[in-house]
Amino acid sequence: MMHKPIVLIGTGEMGGVFARAFLRRGYPVYPINRAIPINETHELIANPQMVLVAVGENDLHAVLSQMPESWSDKLCLLQNELLPNDWQGFPEPTIISVWFEKKPGIEAKVIIPSPVYGPQANLVSQALSSLDIPTRVLSSENDLLFELVLKNLYILTSNIAGLKTGGTVGELWTRHREFARTIAGEVIQIQQALTDTRFDAEALIHAMLKAFDGDPAHQCMGRSAPARLSRVLEHADRFGLGVPTLRQLQTDQPAA
Repeated sequence: MMHKPIVLIGTGEMGGVFARAFLRRGYPVYPINRAIPINETHELIANPQMVLVAVGENDLHAVLSQMPESWSDKLCLLQNELLPNDWQGFPEPTIISVWFEKKPGIEAKVIIPSPVYGPQANLVSQALSSLDIPTRVLSSENDLLFELVLKNLYILTSNIAGLKTGGTVGELWTRHREFARTIAGEVIQIQQALTDTRFDAEALIHAMLKAFDGDPAHQCMGRSAPARLSRVLEHADRFGLGVPTLRQLQTDQPAA
């Protein structure tokens, strides 16, 4: 039986991993990049199996604003810094919190299994298993929210702390533990405000350390670290949060 196609919006490294995974499961994949208007593909494929949005987090809302109505209940999202407000107004999408890296010319590197939730979670899980990429299918929205906040905690703590410490996530925890804990605590405050939810901070930090252990040589500070710091401070300002250590880090950054 011929499977319905997967529409892939975003054809970077991460999109390529998912395209290969679905092709191995026998699903046709129709890619959309910046040069191809979404509405043109919609005219050809009105009823796909899934619309996988694999653009970066900065481009997500622009893409969602162009989403055809007949595709709106077929979304799968995988962006970093993703929270439920990002898909507000859309029917329940499938969400995967990606815990593997993909760089040009190198196979995907798994840190820990990637949690996935939503109506097509099993399909995503089965597709990635064809590439030996492990996943965990979640059973509730509460579990999903915890996992999204955990991924944000990992990214924001390591990136932002790395602006001061440099080095790897393993070194961050062994050499700068008190500083890392302080940054993590302030990040959790912001995540709680953004989600209007209280979390067990120690449970989040414990889970973050498992991810650190999954790839202790992972570099802390990526190119997007200064932008991430600015973004979290915008959130802190919106909710009236002090977060003094994050604010001091911003003050200490060299002028552009």
